[in-house]
Amino acid sequence: MSDEAQSNRRDFLTGRALHSEVEQRARALGDALLDGSEVQSAPVSGPMVKLSTRAMACEFHVMLNAGPESSVEAWHASDALDVVHRMEDLMTVYREHSPLLDVNQRAAAESVVVEQSLFDVLKLALTIAQETEGAFDPTAMPLVRLWRRVRAENRVPVQDEIDAAKSLTGFDEVELDELARTVRFRRAGIELQLNAIGKGFALDRAADVMSEHEIANWLLHGGHSSVIACGEHCGQGGWPVGIRNPLFPEERLATVVLKDEAMGTSGNSVQFFRWNGRRFGHILDPRTGWPADELLQATVIAPTSAEADALSTAFFVMGLENAQRFCQNRPAIKALLVPYPRAGRVLEPVNCGIPAEHLFFAPSSNVLPSGSIPP
Repeated sequence: MSDEAQSNRRDFLTGRALHSEVEQRARALGDALLDGSEVQSAPVSGPMVKLSTRAMACEFHVMLNAGPESSVEAWHASDALDVVHRMEDLMTVYREHSPLLDVNQRAAAESVVVEQSLFDVLKLALTIAQETEGAFDPTAMPLVRLWRRVRAENRVPVQDEIDAAKSLTGFDEVELDELARTVRFRRAGIELQLNAIGKGFALDRAADVMSEHEIANWLLHGGHSSVIACGEHCGQGGWPVGIRNPLFPEERLATVVLKDEAMGTSGNSVQFFRWNGRRFGHILDPRTGWPADELLQATVIAPTSAEADALSTAFFVMGLENAQRFCQNRPAIKALLVPYPRAGRVLEPVNCGIPAEHLFFAPSSNVLPSGSIPP
């Protein structure tokens, strides 16, 4: 664990951070919870305590309701954040000792035995890849690497480069043996990366720790785009979580009240580059090798954070109609999809199954207030 994380943990366990947080009315969950000043009818956050650590190149936070049990709950919340670091060690491909890096280096030549947690996330990733017909693909790293390189060279790839990178991808080239708990690649050149599902999976394992200690009310988030919530905050029937406006990221698009569910958001409002007057986002369509450009933003609510993360990426790639169809076939999956404006800069978010009493749109001149499917 980092020095910063250890310091945060010591402060909590000695009561210093708890006293400080309870004294303030925390009106925001980092960037995730709304302060109520922008959405008059939306639930607002009340007194809470927060424990944080840095992992996977972002901040992870546990939010707890302030109260007599908070100091004990904070102890267990610290254990939950420790799990995030263990999951990062397991899933990263940027550390020499990484089990996933070992798989990438050996699995084309032999079956590689992995521990259960890594097997579970790989199995889920391949299942979602199959269900989304490749819109989510954990083998797309050669394409990501190509686009990083050409961006540094201030150009876009030619089709031959795209085709060469695509020839090294394919989720159907990965074999999992559940009984032996092994991973094997059918051909050389395949590699796995879990960037679009790893944060969510780590949050799910941290949530397991919270549940094991019978903590009833909490919210976990990683990098603000991945959230999982249990119970409720200040009697509001859940935890109010903000969704950023994709056109104006410093503003809010909406508030969603989450209870016993997870949320993930994907979009290109922050990470993109321009070349010859054209904008290219960082989320690639693995099926074409080119950046996805059918939606501005996709937010998914799902039973687990790993599903929400992976499906938000898949929906962003799939586009509006295919994402809507997916939600219709899977009632447990809900979404708020933001297409490109049809005229001017007025957004028309499309709500796929989120109950109206859990969704509050921010009053804004560039967002239609209904949030319904446009005519």
